[in-house]
Amino acid sequence: MSKISSPISADLFERAQKVLPGGVSRNTLLRGKHPLYVKNAKGCKVFDVDGVERIDFANNMASHIHGHAFEPIVSAVSEQLKQGTAFTMATEAEILFAEHLCSRSESFEKIRFVNSGTEAVMAGMKAARAFTGRTKIAKVEGSYHGAYDYAEVSQAPNPSNWGDLERPNPVPLAHGTPSSVIEDVIILPFNEPEQAAAILDEYKDEIACVIIDPIPHRIGMVPVKAEFAKALSEWTSTHGAILMFDEVITYRSEYGGMQEQLGVTPDLTSMGKMIGGGFPVGALAGHADVMGVFTKGERGLLLPHSGTFSANPVTMTAGLVAMEIFDRDAVSKINKLGDYTRASLKDVFKTADIPGSVTGAGSLFRIHLKENAPTNYRETHPTEKEAKALSAFIDELYDEGIMMIHTASGTLSTPMDESVIDQFTDAVYKSLIKVKPILA
Repeated sequence: MSKISSPISADLFERAQKVLPGGVSRNTLLRGKHPLYVKNAKGCKVFDVDGVERIDFANNMASHIHGHAFEPIVSAVSEQLKQGTAFTMATEAEILFAEHLCSRSESFEKIRFVNSGTEAVMAGMKAARAFTGRTKIAKVEGSYHGAYDYAEVSQAPNPSNWGDLERPNPVPLAHGTPSSVIEDVIILPFNEPEQAAAILDEYKDEIACVIIDPIPHRIGMVPVKAEFAKALSEWTSTHGAILMFDEVITYRSEYGGMQEQLGVTPDLTSMGKMIGGGFPVGALAGHADVMGVFTKGERGLLLPHSGTFSANPVTMTAGLVAMEIFDRDAVSKINKLGDYTRASLKDVFKTADIPGSVTGAGSLFRIHLKENAPTNYRETHPTEKEAKALSAFIDELYDEGIMMIHTASGTLSTPMDESVIDQFTDAVYKSLIKVKPILA
């Protein structure tokens, strides 16, 4: 199988293990004997310390919309660095970026910046609790919403503990998760509006927030059905709960996020990743009355909130440049490239005569070594044979000069074109042929 040889990376990892638990600060980097270490990157290409060039379809877990070292961002950030990086004072850069993002989405009346998608989701859940005076959070089985106790419940259930499909169990992710957290998280079946509503009805006076990801990566990158999103919107509106869209990854899919395509106006939206122009970022946007919990009002200050590096001018500057350039034409162009990618991958599976399917939307896609595309988390969950083949497939792609998210998910960036996708699909074909015996 894979012939990856990275002696310099191996030496660096040996040093790293002496000072970092597991040798890394991000478990997602662990793969094989050691992670690969980067030297530099430009556009859609990454060069590791051993001199190997790869086309980057991971884009730091969907964080780069314009690829690496994008000149307009580099130039703007370089100028800001001369002025300073963070202050115990406000900056105009925050206002400019807030004005731009609020102009993109109907539901964005006010916005607050934080430092990651996890922080944005955390702030959103706490804001919903503060606004409603309730405690329970409802989320979809298998959905990922960052590293927060309540967000992690049923992030990675398995057949031994996930329970009935129509009534999924709340399953903790981390050892030591308090039982009180589990009790306050309600798990919903994905894209099943009637079943979800029936579960929600049982807790109608206790639910503060219902959170959904419009194209949930961990649920196979299967888009949310409009009827499901609208059903949840109607339910939350009727019962005084908050509907939050987690658009940390999916905001790239439309000019105003996936909510624009779905025709749903959530009360809150969490964002992150690509809106930071390659820098750490998170943002929570929403209706003015709900966002009012962050400031002193008639009921006092309901949610004290701050952050040392929140809205730092470097991130705000990079984010504004990235998003201004990612206009409607750019969104349309990259989404068309996404359509080309998914169609090309389907052709590859046919040519290779191997069971496979592709999911995703916009500039996002995911490869499954399953003949039929999954429709929920349980169908996405790989068999032992599929998991083995998928791991080998990712290794082969690395050998062929391709980087992907290790679930076989990919994100596009604006420097890419059809010729890059053709290189990618050629590598996919070669890699599939090599792992085909595993699936036999």
